Amino acid sequence: MMSSQILLPRIMQIGADASREIPNVLASLNCRRPLIVTDKVMVELGYVTGITKCLTQEGILCDIFDNTVPEPTVASIEDGVAMARDGDYDCIIALGGGSPIDSAKAISILAKYGGEMKDYRFPRQVTEQGLPIIAVPTTAGTGSEVTRFTVITDEKSDEKMLCVGLGFIPVAALVDYKLTLSLPPRITADTGIDALTHAIEAYVSKKANPYSDSQAIAAIKLLAPNLRTSYHQGDNHQAREAMMLGATLAGIAFSSASVALVHGMSRPIGAFFHVPHGLSNAMLLPAVTAFSIPGAPRRYADCARAMGVADTSDSDQEANQKLLAELQALNHELAVPTPEKFGIKREEFFALTTTMAQQALASGSPANNPLEPSVDEMVAIYQGLWQ
Repeated sequence: MMSSQILLPRIMQIGADASREIPNVLASLNCRRPLIVTDKVMVELGYVTGITKCLTQEGILCDIFDNTVPEPTVASIEDGVAMARDGDYDCIIALGGGSPIDSAKAISILAKYGGEMKDYRFPRQVTEQGLPIIAVPTTAGTGSEVTRFTVITDEKSDEKMLCVGLGFIPVAALVDYKLTLSLPPRITADTGIDALTHAIEAYVSKKANPYSDSQAIAAIKLLAPNLRTSYHQGDNHQAREAMMLGATLAGIAFSSASVALVHGMSRPIGAFFHVPHGLSNAMLLPAVTAFSIPGAPRRYADCARAMGVADTSDSDQEANQKLLAELQALNHELAVPTPEKFGIKREEFFALTTTMAQQALASGSPANNPLEPSVDEMVAIYQGLWQ
């Protein structure tokens, strides 16, 4: 067994009101001049005011870039890059779901080193240190606050570019589940299934290691039993807290072990058809799991047991049948639409399946899957989403 490298934020503040610790965290990092990178929804919900209030009480002035968009594109971050480049900021506070955090990661590097986003895409390892990022997630979802990844869409080629490296890891993550209490059910479901997908994929990945395994299984045990509750009862503190910690642990797991086929195939659906990331993962999770189980039956059975849908008396085969049944039941209960119900036209989708499969392959994620699919096999999985 070779050794595994684990990369983490230097500071993690986890639990109720963690976001109020921003002034102390900034002080400990010796930062005095933050740029807040966020979106309009965070402004409307009053989260931005909450954070600026915390800062002004300590005499810290900040500026705000609130034009990030869901599923960020090269164009959507341009103004943020210019603002960060031309200002005298010594750090970035990234506030929001995965999209503002991913946007902030890209802005941090581009503002300091210039160039275009496509210069930084995988397989390049981005080790440059940009403006330090303090990430404050408001969804229990992407885990972006603890990962070495960012995904930015090149709208010219309709490709979601995966960018990887030490330079994209936030220096601090403030994980405050109270910020998720006002999330609507749809976002709760999509981000929650995204987190569960991270944990499962990290556990079955060819790059899995004992450290990532321990985080992935812990994440599954927190996420699976609380997904439905947080969807139906958004103000349930216990469920929200479990989901938030689970999402962060899942982020730690896949930051080390990488994601696999679900994510590889999910990104092109998102890029071409503007499906939110968690939703395109959810659409694919049952079918990709069914395809992949023969490559790692014991590992998938471990996931089923961690989810609580199978127990030690079940054989691996029985556990895996229960896993597939549960993934379908989750999609049903959390109202995950099929591509068709989402409004995607069948002929447009089918015309792009080969291109999507080729993009998936190029991202490197399918290579981590227990069974490595050919382009034709990926096309078959895509087309199977219409059955």
